[in-house]
Order: sequence, then structure tokens, then C-alpha cells
Amino acid sequence: MGKSTIIRSLAQEYGVNFIDVRLAQREPVDIRGLPVPTANGVEWQVSAEWPRDPQSKGIILFDELTAADRSLQVAAYEFILDRRLGDLYKVPDGWYICAAGNRTEDRAVSTTMSSALANRFLHIELESNADNWLEWAVQNNIHPSVSGFIRFRPGMLFNQENENLERGWPTPRSWERVSTMMNVLPDDENLLRSTVYGLVGNRAGVEFMAFHKTTQNLFVKEMMLGKEEVKIPQKADLRYALCAGVAYYLWRGQSEEESQALIDGFYRISLALSSDFAAMLMMDVMKGGLHCKGAEKLYKHPAFKEWEKKHGKTFRAAAK
Repeated sequence: MGKSTIIRSLAQEYGVNFIDVRLAQREPVDIRGLPVPTANGVEWQVSAEWPRDPQSKGIILFDELTAADRSLQVAAYEFILDRRLGDLYKVPDGWYICAAGNRTEDRAVSTTMSSALANRFLHIELESNADNWLEWAVQNNIHPSVSGFIRFRPGMLFNQENENLERGWPTPRSWERVSTMMNVLPDDENLLRSTVYGLVGNRAGVEFMAFHKTTQNLFVKEMMLGKEEVKIPQKADLRYALCAGVAYYLWRGQSEEESQALIDGFYRISLALSSDFAAMLMMDVMKGGLHCKGAEKLYKHPAFKEWEKKHGKTFRAAAK
């Protein structure tokens, strides 16, 4: 699920520091500190990674907490509950402490959390959600073939059924990696196929590569720029692919002239779509254009009134 990535992104969003502690890779002494012999006995040297500045703010994440053995979990008790290590160290008030881990039923490396430690947390379970992931995808340069496929087959975003869990299988994290490789290997179909199979498994990989192959001849950007006639596919999977491509290319103009041409093309395509797809597309492009005031540009376009007249009712219902 990319749990640590979510917390890291939150820290970046709020402009605070972030410390990622992989508890399963530590020893109890890493939490408490090192005993150092001196002339007066033994002094404890607390790890330098813990924040010292009383004015600082941030998040301390104990990641893979449920993969750590009991001795490490016990070592973390005092830090998590009391925000201190005896009289040696106190966590500054501006720091939030949280943890992440897998459940035993997730078929991942996991041990049962002790009741004493479990009782020190507010527990929140995360689950995959295609709509939320696609909203994130349109803002994070996910390849249109990937976002189009997940829009068409939302159940493939996260799937463990009939998959070899000792190899690659479909998760939000592995689909993000597929997107990266789509950009790295755009012209080598055989290597791309092997890479996709290695990331999401053969079953999902076969479906995705078939979807990708059928969408390559859509020429979405060319349609938007007026170099190809606007043709709306009849098959639902190709319509999803078309919309994903439009949402991907719309805000990537290399000049002011091209940017305007892409917006013009967006309206030509969107006005030719059925209202359900047009409403979905409008929501996607507005989310993708947050960085450039995209909604304002779309609303001010001369074709918006015609679009609103044709698709507005469906769009308002979908946006509720």
C-alpha cells in the first residue's frame, strides 16, 4: 500500500521533518542508546537521529512495526507511550509519533503485536481504492496506459487472488513502477512485457499488455492538436484509454500555443463523448490541472458553455 510513502508525503505537504525508523532492522540498543564506560560509571549515548531542537516539528514513523520481534517492540514502548527515554531524552512537543505495519492475514512478514503495545495506538486500516488512486495518478504523471487500465479494471489495482505472492503481483506500488518503466522502455515491447510481468505478475501483465497494445493506435495527442480526426471508440476499454490519454496530455503543452491547442482539443473530444465519460474526464483534468489553475482555464474557454449545456447535469451528479 505504500504506507510509509503516505506518511512521507504528509510531512512534505505540511513542510515538516520526517524520520523513518525501520524497527525490524534495529537492535534494542538503537532505541535506548549505547552504554559508554566512563571514569564515573556508565553513561548512555542516545542516538543522534532523534530530534533535539525544541522548536522543530516533524513526524517519527516506526515502520514495519509488526515485523519486529518482541524485544524490539518492548524497547519502543517507552518512546511511543511516554515520548521519552528515561531521563536521557525527551521528544520535542512538535513531533508526532506513528507506526505502520502489516496484519498477520496480509500474508506478509508479520508478528502478532503485543497487547501492551497495541493498546498504545489508535489503529487505522488502509485498503486500496481505485478512485482515490486514479485521483492521485492524474496528479503524479502516471502513464495513461496504466491509469486507463485501472479505470477499466479497478479490481486489478490490488489483487492477491490466484497470484504468486513470492513474485510480482498487482498493488498500487507495483503499478506505479509499471508506469515508470513505460517511460523508460517505450520502444522495446519484448523487454517491456518481461518487465511488466515481473512487476505485476503474468495474469495481470497479460491483460495490461493487451490493453496497452490496443490503445497505441488511438493517437490521442494528435487528435487533441488537430492532426488527427476525432474518433470516439465504441469499446469501453478504448474509451477509458482515450480519456486517460487526454487527462495526461492536456497540461503538458511545450508552449503557450500548444497549451491552447490542447485545451481546444480537449473540448472537441469531450463534446463528442457521451456524458458519463465526459463528466469523468472533466473531473480528472481539473484535478490534474491544480498546479496551473486548470479549472479557471477550462471555465473561461468559449466552448465551456456548450459543454455545460450538454454534459453539465451528469457532471454535477457525478461530482456530488
